[in-house]
Amino acid sequence: MNAHHDLSRWEQTHDFGTNNAKAERGTRLVLWITLVTMVVEIGAGWWFNSMAVLADGWHMSSHALAIGLSVFAYAAARKYANDPRFTFGTWKIEVLGGYTSALFLIAVAALMVFGAVDRLIEPQPIRYGEALVVAILGLAVNLGCAAILHSAGGDGHAHGHTHNHDHDHAHHHHHDDLNLKAAYIHVITDALTSVLAIGALIGGWFYGWDWLDPACALVGAVLVALWAKDLLRDTGRVLLDREMDHPVVEEIREVIGELPAGTQITDLHVWRVGSGAYACAVSLLTHDAALTPLDIRQALAIHEEIVHVTVEIHRCDECPT
Repeated sequence: MNAHHDLSRWEQTHDFGTNNAKAERGTRLVLWITLVTMVVEIGAGWWFNSMAVLADGWHMSSHALAIGLSVFAYAAARKYANDPRFTFGTWKIEVLGGYTSALFLIAVAALMVFGAVDRLIEPQPIRYGEALVVAILGLAVNLGCAAILHSAGGDGHAHGHTHNHDHDHAHHHHHDDLNLKAAYIHVITDALTSVLAIGALIGGWFYGWDWLDPACALVGAVLVALWAKDLLRDTGRVLLDREMDHPVVEEIREVIGELPAGTQITDLHVWRVGSGAYACAVSLLTHDAALTPLDIRQALAIHEEIVHVTVEIHRCDECPT
């Protein structure tokens, strides 16, 4: 039995902390913009008695907290980047931040439903003109923040890898910065509630549809909950190492399958250790006396996202070819 455990290739080409300084700066800027707009919208919604604007403001307050969490996650990942207690670096701190942000989105959706139902039962007069101005301002701010975060993501927001080798392997994978994605979704949901608020205020102002204000808040709550569900799924699968259905697993099996002398996999584990970086532990059964863990590592090197390989080889000269 031979074993090989090596991280040198990743150490040479990857930072164990976060390479997202631009994303962190963009997220921090969006945080301050969100805080200012939040105060304006909550005050205006209360003063003008608009449930849609008030819901948008409280919605934005929770987003300010969640985006602040994203900023904290970036800072913590950077601070502990060289801490040896983190075996595979601190990338999952950012993923944990994204997961927690999704939980905040669920809470926001619940608060929106509660407030909207209350206004449907007990309608209140609305100062439509003033509220509409505030809602339009909120939409402009949200779109600006979305543009900042989109720009902060750059090429690092979704990394695609395409390889063509002598073995005719080709793949194209996308790897999201889930912490940045969480902040981006928070801003987009704010923009959505602003659009709904504008539509509700116009309908109520010109057509007397007072019920439209809380009704649009209910629609917004449903959409926010759906986006939160998707974010929980994406971050949860990383935190739980649920990666065995990822295309890279099949690529590892293909590489091993091309080895000579009937080498076969008896055990395989693959998990993500960074944005677009995977580790694998593989046990092999072979009757090839010359096969070494280094051969396996070199064979898997055609897939650059596989940065950590542990190999266990069992010899069996009597195994069928």
